[in-house]
Amino acid sequence: MKTTINMKQILCTIMLFVVCSASAQDKKWTLQECVAHALENNITVLQGQNTLMSNEQDVIASKGQFLPSVNANLGHSLSLGNRELFPGQFVDRTDNSTSVSISANQTVFNGFRLTNLYKQSQLNLETNQLELNRIKDDISLNVVNAYLNVLFNIENLDIAKAQYEFTKKQLKQVEDLVDAGVQPAANIFDTKATLSRDLQSVTVAQNNYDLALLTLSQLLQLPYEGFQIEVIEIDSPTAELMYDNAKPIVNYALDNRYEVKVAEKNIENAELNTEISKSGFLPIVSLNYGFGSNVFFTNLFDTEASFFDQLNQQKGHRFSVNVNIPIFSQFQNKTNVARSKIQEENASLNLEQTKLNVEANVQRAFTDAKAAYLSYEAAKVSLEAQEIAFQNSQERYNIGAMNAFDLEQTRLRLVNAESSLINAKYDFIFKTKVLDFYLDKPITQ
Repeated sequence: MKTTINMKQILCTIMLFVVCSASAQDKKWTLQECVAHALENNITVLQGQNTLMSNEQDVIASKGQFLPSVNANLGHSLSLGNRELFPGQFVDRTDNSTSVSISANQTVFNGFRLTNLYKQSQLNLETNQLELNRIKDDISLNVVNAYLNVLFNIENLDIAKAQYEFTKKQLKQVEDLVDAGVQPAANIFDTKATLSRDLQSVTVAQNNYDLALLTLSQLLQLPYEGFQIEVIEIDSPTAELMYDNAKPIVNYALDNRYEVKVAEKNIENAELNTEISKSGFLPIVSLNYGFGSNVFFTNLFDTEASFFDQLNQQKGHRFSVNVNIPIFSQFQNKTNVARSKIQEENASLNLEQTKLNVEANVQRAFTDAKAAYLSYEAAKVSLEAQEIAFQNSQERYNIGAMNAFDLEQTRLRLVNAESSLINAKYDFIFKTKVLDFYLDKPITQ
């Protein structure tokens, strides 16, 4: 009976595993899910989040520097052996000494070093948060690009398959015409050669699709086996997607892009470093307080007070103020300030370079988008012309006014026009997504 129950449990477990596996393989990832998964599981993002948690601990630690340090001390010493109490007189002496103390130290002034270190820890947290947001933006754009590349290859594969099916039908038509004596038998061999090339095109398109899907799955750190995406309809681009002027995009990007904000934070950080370096020229004032007592016993006397009586009788308080005034630091303070000033200048130059890079990237993206739109419009006109030309060629071929070679050349031009239109379509869509990216618009819609 137990064996039967165990077998039923095993079979149920296996069936559940199979069902779950099939369900996982049937899942089709949407664009939003792909981006969300990448942002949640990307190693660089996870490292950035760990950096933020470390920065939060730095803020807590720097805040704690304003509080006094408190230490307790408990010590005991034992001395054994002969001692010379008087000249020429030695005795066997055993001493026990116990000390108990507690002390507190408070920095009163250290050239505002603690204040600036606290500000710097907060600034580092803010800077790394901005840097993490920048990384997330870049990852999102990469995922969108990879997703669109999969869709692009799906359409290319569909075209290749459609051409293959068309050629199969054409082969049947040619065979019928040859049997009827309308066309020479050589046309059958020409059509079969075309069918072989179309099959090769399908294989190439299938491979490109598989590679695009593999790239996306690796970007998401997901197993390639069973990975599928949801095929979404991409509307034909229109001029409405195009921006009229790059200047507003540049201005918005310069005011809001994370890389610019990070560069600005780095300038603030460099300025704080200079202030921290200057604190080396100022005195350090600290307060100290101590409370303690000690107990002493020896075998030479039997009149000592008890342990707790001595502890109570010999207790005492100690107060002290320390002022450390720097006079000469072997040029260390001077060179530290000088280096900090240089870092300030470098941070300012880095901000200018970052702004130039952002402006150049936006201008390039805008120019690329304009060119991509013009290319798309030209590809549409070319496809329309090639469709008409192919229809005419088919009619001429069917009546024997055109040979198979010329018909194949016309068909190849049509296939190339279809591929060019798809390429131009997705190229323009991605270029507009890049512009949306610089305007902080959603790029997953």
